[in-house]
Amino acid sequence: MVRLLKTETPEVRPVVRTMPLPDDADDPAIWTHPRDPRLSLILGTNKARAPRGAIGVFDLSGRMLQRIDGIDQPNNIDVAYGFALGRERVDIAVATERYASRLRIFRIDPARRRLVDITDPDGARVFAGESGERAMPMGVALHQAGRGEVHAIVSRKSGPKRGYLHQYRLVPTRGRRVGVQLMRAFGAFSGEGEIEAICVDSELGYVYYADEGVGIRKYYADPRHPEREIALFATEYEGDQEGIAIYAPPDGAGYLLCTEQIEGGSKLHIYPRFGVQRKPILTLRTGADKTDGLDASAHNFGAPFEKGLVVAMNSEGRNFWLYRWADIERELERRVR
Repeated sequence: MVRLLKTETPEVRPVVRTMPLPDDADDPAIWTHPRDPRLSLILGTNKARAPRGAIGVFDLSGRMLQRIDGIDQPNNIDVAYGFALGRERVDIAVATERYASRLRIFRIDPARRRLVDITDPDGARVFAGESGERAMPMGVALHQAGRGEVHAIVSRKSGPKRGYLHQYRLVPTRGRRVGVQLMRAFGAFSGEGEIEAICVDSELGYVYYADEGVGIRKYYADPRHPEREIALFATEYEGDQEGIAIYAPPDGAGYLLCTEQIEGGSKLHIYPRFGVQRKPILTLRTGADKTDGLDASAHNFGAPFEKGLVVAMNSEGRNFWLYRWADIERELERRVR
C-alpha cells in the first residue's frame, strides 16, 4: 500500500513485520529457495556482544525459524548462490563478527531451511595486522565472480582514507570449512563517520558503499580493474547514507535502492541501475525507524510478493519490515506519467 503524506512525499507501508530480535536488529539479507520461492528466507543480525549476538532466520510471514546465538556482535550479512565447496555447489550466508575480527560463513540447507556454520575458525580472520577499530569488520557484500567463486567485500569500524575496504576470496579449507584470502585493499574514505553499508551488483560488475555523511561511492567489483572511483552520488541527504540494495528483474533493467536513516521514518531513494546515478528518480517514506540495513529481490515469491520485495531494518521494533515491490512499482509508474 502506498499513500501520500501532507509533504507530498509518498509513503510505502510494509505488509509483513518479522518477529523482533532480542537486542538490536541491524541488517537483513534475502535468500531465495531454489525450488519453491515461497519457502525463501529473511536472514537478519542481532547486533550484540556474545553470547547474545545472533543471526535470526525468518520465513516470509515474519516467523522466526532459527536463531544462531554466540556471535560476538554481528553487523551485516549477505548471501551468495552456487559457491564451489569441494565437488558440491552450495548457497552461503556470510556475516561480519566485529569483536572476533572475522567473517562467519554458513551453508544454507534448503531442505531444512536452516543455516549451518562452516567457518574455518583459524582461517576467516579479516584486517590482519590491524588493531582496535581498524580490525573490526562492519559491512559485508558478496560478489559472485563466476564458476563458483565468491568474494567478500568488507568494511570496518574505522580505517584510512585509502584502502578502507578489503576484498577477500572465500576459499574451502580442511573438513569442508571455509576461510578467506586477501585480494586487495581499496576505496576512498572521507574521514567523516564510518563505512558500513556495501552492495555489489555482480551482473554489472559494480560495488557501491556508503561513506556515511558524505555520499555513496561506486567502484568496479573486479579486483583486476585499476582502482578508480566511478562516481560519488547521494550527497544531498540530511540523514546518514545507510542500506544499499539492487532490484534486478530478469528483463535486465532494475534499480539501485538507498536508505536515508531518519528517526521515526527513514526514506528510500530509488536510482536507475544503469547509467549515471545523479539524483533519485523517486523518494519514498518507509515508516521504518532509523533504518540501517536493506535488501531487495525481484523474484516472484508468491502472494503478496509476486513482483518481489524490499526488506528494511526497523530500529524501534528490533525487527525487519517487508514491502511489496508492486506498491513501489505503482508509484514509479505514476511518476513517469
